[in-house]
Amino acid sequence: MSTTPLDLQSLPRTPWSGHADETELEHWKTVAKSVADALAVDALARDRANQEPFTEVALLRDSGLLNLLVPTEFGGAGGHWESAFAAVRIIASADGSIAQLLAYHYANQSSIAFYAEPSTQGRWFARSAADGWLWGDSVNPVDPDLVLTSDGDGYRLNGLKRFSTGSSVGDVIVINAAVSGGEQEGKVIAFVLERTREGLELLGDWDHLGQRLSASGSVKYRDVLVTGEDVLGEVTADPIATLLTPGLQLAFGNFYLGIAEGALAAGRRILLERRNSWFLSTSETYAQDPVFQRAVGELKARASAAAALAEKLNRRFDAEVARSGELSAEQRGDIAVAIAELKVVTTEVALEVANRIYEVTGASSTKNDVGLDLFWRNVRTHSLHDPVDYKKIEVGTYYLHGTTAPLSLYT
Repeated sequence: MSTTPLDLQSLPRTPWSGHADETELEHWKTVAKSVADALAVDALARDRANQEPFTEVALLRDSGLLNLLVPTEFGGAGGHWESAFAAVRIIASADGSIAQLLAYHYANQSSIAFYAEPSTQGRWFARSAADGWLWGDSVNPVDPDLVLTSDGDGYRLNGLKRFSTGSSVGDVIVINAAVSGGEQEGKVIAFVLERTREGLELLGDWDHLGQRLSASGSVKYRDVLVTGEDVLGEVTADPIATLLTPGLQLAFGNFYLGIAEGALAAGRRILLERRNSWFLSTSETYAQDPVFQRAVGELKARASAAAALAEKLNRRFDAEVARSGELSAEQRGDIAVAIAELKVVTTEVALEVANRIYEVTGASSTKNDVGLDLFWRNVRTHSLHDPVDYKKIEVGTYYLHGTTAPLSLYT
């Protein structure tokens, strides 16, 4: 992993401040819509082919979306989280897998700000921007911990991680592991490896019901050398550092919402194309039948309500991130619960829309070449990432007692 020479500059703990203005938001929405339109052309065919999405990553890179959150002084677009979440939502309406890749990229790339010391953040952002890195991860907390052993001035990494989203197509992979031995014994550190690092094996075993192009296979590590140059920093319980997890959960809510909106749009198109009407109906077409209008109206209203909550939280997240080191545990806990509310709502709305849209599109829409199932398969697969019932408990416990869930990579 080569370095990019530059004068190191000191950044605040997080480099983001203020909010996206209308010009910024509209720009990135337009960019994301262009990417979504390109992905929509062959989304079903690509899903069935189940190939590593290198072409799709190149599309994201060429669009500029990968550098949206990188500060301008380090070669990025200097955008805000609100714009990033909006882009994820729009792309999810066409291809949930690629929306997941982008959402995880934003979270993984932002590890620079959440884990690295201010004096080193600029170097990492500049390297990422210059080469247009897509960031994958290998941090699944439910797997047995990786073994990171002190070795001279560096470490050796061994073990296996499943569900390593973006790892097989990412330029770099961010990894968390506890140190065994040496002066750093017991500390959890975040570090970054290129996917071609010697001893790193991409197993290519991601073959699931949905999100098939999210490059989420397992990674095996055999005596992989980790140098000091690879280390971002220590993973701490500081409120600002742990804000990364609610941020990723907020991205989930946005791409579930995008999938729901994509399913609705596809269902609307199919319904409007349906000829005639049900033989008991007095309407000329299915689209004019109040029975079908009612069903579409109900689903659309629920998706719109979820969208209003998502947009509110997307903007609020920028305000919380801007607090940087002044963010309190109470403030962090409050927005985490608010995001949990969104996770509950968007999970249920997306599953309902992707399922019930068949009620208005008819039996012919179950043909394999129609591809309406792609929306349901994608949201059904990813919504199992962590049990939504525990998000409901988080919300209920906070509302009743004012207490928050223990810190983890899920909360």
